[in-house]
Amino acid sequence: MNTRRPHPDRRPGPRRLLTRTSWPEARFLADVLRTETVGGGLLLLGALAALVWANSPWSASYTALGGYVPWPGGAALHLDLPLATWAADGLLAIFFFVVGLELKREFVAGELRDPRRAVLPVVAAVGGMVAPALIYVAVNLAAGGAGLRGWAIPTATDIAFALAVLAVIGSHLPQGLRAFLLTLAVVDDLLAITIIAVFYTADFNPVPLLAALLPIAAFAALVQRRRTWWWALIPLAVTAWTLVHASGVHATVAGVLLGFTVPVLGDPRGTRGRPGQRAHPGLAEHLEHRWRPVSAGFAVPVFAFFAAGVSLRGADLGTVVTDPIVLGVVAGLVLGKTIGIFGSTYLLARFTRARLDDDITWPDLLGVALLAGVGFTVSLLIGELAFGTGSAADDHVKTAVLAGSLLSATLAAVVLSRRNRAYRAIAERDRIDADGDGIPDVYQHRPVER
Repeated sequence: MNTRRPHPDRRPGPRRLLTRTSWPEARFLADVLRTETVGGGLLLLGALAALVWANSPWSASYTALGGYVPWPGGAALHLDLPLATWAADGLLAIFFFVVGLELKREFVAGELRDPRRAVLPVVAAVGGMVAPALIYVAVNLAAGGAGLRGWAIPTATDIAFALAVLAVIGSHLPQGLRAFLLTLAVVDDLLAITIIAVFYTADFNPVPLLAALLPIAAFAALVQRRRTWWWALIPLAVTAWTLVHASGVHATVAGVLLGFTVPVLGDPRGTRGRPGQRAHPGLAEHLEHRWRPVSAGFAVPVFAFFAAGVSLRGADLGTVVTDPIVLGVVAGLVLGKTIGIFGSTYLLARFTRARLDDDITWPDLLGVALLAGVGFTVSLLIGELAFGTGSAADDHVKTAVLAGSLLSATLAAVVLSRRNRAYRAIAERDRIDADGDGIPDVYQHRPVER
């Protein structure tokens, strides 16, 4: 007996939110989720190692390692940086290069290319950044306003950390819900990059920034012609990074700009063949497959290792937990993200008379909104930019980000683990491939929203 429900787009009714993506997009998302999940586990290991070392009797060696300057003669180009700064400014440029590739792919060939599908993650991402910022500002204004410079700390979502948690507690959650979290995080990254460039740029020097346009243009000329010569592209990327860093703009912005230059669309002839066959991938997807493992498996975990090592030995915990910066960050991540994402989605559905897809419920969305409160990589980076690396306020930021992220992950686990059991039967149904063509029938008989 055929128990498959008709797709909601086949009958009159309100527009559906969080519907299933196409089969090619689902395969791409699965690849991304696998890489980011492994990267999230390595990130957690790096952060845990840093916390243990920083609170051990050998904590002085951890501090000395982060402060070691490998190239002390680079002052002329502002490259006399300690290892911890190289991790934040250098390795995270790789992370933001992948973000740039992902952003362009989403806007050109992904979920964000359709304005009707893009409106939900964009609105949710904006709500998920505005609400935490307002909560942080309110908490710190009530305490005198000394910590207001850190208003952007709780606005970022760490996709690797969040997906690692989701992989453990939500293995059978609907694909549309996973796609929503990933797309939401992509838009979140774009907004975070803009915040860093606009609000956390000190001692701006326009001359090196203008000079950086030359290697970026040369990089763009090569990739537009599909020239992937590593001996040319890597020196151009390093030159662009150096000049952006010398300009006073955070050097990771160079990674995003370079990612934006890479073409997304591949050979259209690659679409010929079986129904649902995916087009030949463009250079952006090719480079993303090459560099995402480097970003998720090395760059971000190493940054976490140097950034998360806050020492609580001898600290006055009473002072820490009552610090307005700590309270603002924790409240922003746990409450602000949940209110902003869930609330904006609910209001969008209410005022547009849209409904969630049949496979998804509002408790599912609540769990994802809680999970988006896992802020780590970019939150720690903004904390360093706002208060200075190694300052007392920066240590409090690290404590708050860790506490808020763990609390958000715990609450999300409570909600989503209960929902996960209900989706096991649906997951088994969606794997059915009766005609043996390698494409699950659900992607052929339930077309995505048009």
